[in-house]
Amino acid sequence: MSKQAEYLALANDALKGVGGKENVISVVHCATRLRFKLKDASKADREWLKAHPGIITVVESGGQFQVVIGNHVSDVYQELIQMSGLSGHSADDVTPKGNLFNVMVDLISGIFTPFLGVMAATGILKGVLSIASAYGWMDIKSGGYLILWAASDSLFYFFPIILGYTATKKFGGNPFIGMAIGGALTYPTSVKMFTDSLEPNFIAPDFFGLPITIINYPSSVMPIIFAAWLSCIIEKQAKKMLHDSVRNLLTPFFCLVIVVPLTFLVIGPVTTWLAGVMANGFFFIYNLSPAIAGVFMGTLWQVFVIFGLHWGFVPVMINNLPTLGYDPIVPLLLPAVMGQVGAVLGIMIIAREAKLKSLASSSFVSGIFGITEPAIYGVTLPLKRPFIFGCVGGAIGGGIIGFYQAKMYSTGLVNVLTLAQMIPPIAEGAEASGIDASVIGAAIGMFTSMMVACILTVLFGMPKQKNQEVTDKPIVEPNNLLTANSENAIKIYSPMKGQVIPLSETPDEVFASEAIGTGITIIPSDGLLVAPVDGVVSSVYKTLHAIGIETDSGCQILMHIGVDTVKLDGKHFTALVKEGDRVTAGKQLVKFDREAILAEGYSLATPVLITNTEDYADIVKTNAKQIQMGESLMLLIKK
Repeated sequence: MSKQAEYLALANDALKGVGGKENVISVVHCATRLRFKLKDASKADREWLKAHPGIITVVESGGQFQVVIGNHVSDVYQELIQMSGLSGHSADDVTPKGNLFNVMVDLISGIFTPFLGVMAATGILKGVLSIASAYGWMDIKSGGYLILWAASDSLFYFFPIILGYTATKKFGGNPFIGMAIGGALTYPTSVKMFTDSLEPNFIAPDFFGLPITIINYPSSVMPIIFAAWLSCIIEKQAKKMLHDSVRNLLTPFFCLVIVVPLTFLVIGPVTTWLAGVMANGFFFIYNLSPAIAGVFMGTLWQVFVIFGLHWGFVPVMINNLPTLGYDPIVPLLLPAVMGQVGAVLGIMIIAREAKLKSLASSSFVSGIFGITEPAIYGVTLPLKRPFIFGCVGGAIGGGIIGFYQAKMYSTGLVNVLTLAQMIPPIAEGAEASGIDASVIGAAIGMFTSMMVACILTVLFGMPKQKNQEVTDKPIVEPNNLLTANSENAIKIYSPMKGQVIPLSETPDEVFASEAIGTGITIIPSDGLLVAPVDGVVSSVYKTLHAIGIETDSGCQILMHIGVDTVKLDGKHFTALVKEGDRVTAGKQLVKFDREAILAEGYSLATPVLITNTEDYADIVKTNAKQIQMGESLMLLIKK
């Protein structure tokens, strides 16, 4: 299957899992996640999505239903948009519902996520140029430097135009009106008005007698967001009042004529003052003890990310750059990121299972460049201890960076290249002087956080394997078709006793359609599930109704006891193993009260699925109608 076909299939499954196109208000994506706004979140099948081999996890935060895909999320998003006809936002997405926190998180994330990738790229380019100028490799007056600097700084300089587009679109208005408002704030005449105000004997202009507060709007954040919000209100009212024949002409006219002057007269000064208050609030804490502030941010930043709280810091961090010329918050986040990177490095070293080692390896690479969701949701958080050790490393590294009071001089994603963005820019006429001491301190803090997390994970990150108990159910060979002993075949034994039916007859459309994998279904005659192969328990669902096992050769098996039994929330189920346990075929995995589950009206049809069917040339299934525990159920033919 081609990559495009895989992305299309995953996009189709994600859309199905959230309740279909008709349940989606809008969808956007960030670095690793599809962020859905749903009409009814209860229609989403969370457990099915989490069990999907192409999905890392599902997160609900800030009024969004987030499906974590990984680094290829943009490809999946493009296939989703083309296949479904959905747009990034819709008119129904204007007024998010929920508490104030959810509304704010939804608005901020919706405004900033569309250009995070580009912002990260410009930050990296600025960092490279800072290194080149600091060591004298490039003359800051050379044409090459000036052109590349323009490429790195243009997004940030023209922030009001970019934010005018994304904010107006998020608020449900015409994004090009927002761009025009942002353009007025960065227009050469407006910029010249500010530079002139720095001269002695400057006389401030007025707007028909009303005094104008002179502010430098390029790179500003908050004025344009509030201006876009006001513009959308005016736009909606104008569309209601104006006749169709003049609506398209006069609606933008009234928005510009009203909003642009109000932004210069009121919105700009007020929001700039509010931004200053927020920045001063952080610096009050920071100035008390930069080291303690570093420990706090290094410890809790990844927790903030998990719950979506980090979006509250984004406007403050970005606003610090035009207001102060630097930002001290982002450097404190670097050890929090690298702590998780160190933890997955530790998992890479000690993991025995091929899948976990592979996932840790890919998460390590993406984490180095600032994408930590695969590391957190796919590796460290499920294993618990490594996530904690990552936070411990982040705390120590954050304290070191806070002590050195490192600062960041350009925007960008927090990653290993952030160190370059901490190099102070060289003033015109000054000579290159090498790397600042604060940058060296930041490098020490970054590597310390990584090594502390890695060492702790290697020493204590994985629970020691316990000696496996001898199963009470010996494996027996069947007298049917599946008696081959070829080295090119893998035997899957029956994990329970009962009636065998084709997977297509399972009373669940998802399983019957083979959307999750190919296999066979057993209707159990008793209440015991055992291991069908030797391997490692890869997942035990918190509701205990489903369990996954992976063999050393990479075969992935999912056993789902009953249909819709997730609704029992673990009642009538008892898990006898936990994630990470190594088991032998026949080892007891789960006991369940068969009669009680049936009495509550649930089907006990249990699909036994091979979720990575594409890795095998063929899957031969038993032709038996009844099967004993330990008899051959399937034969996987290797490619």
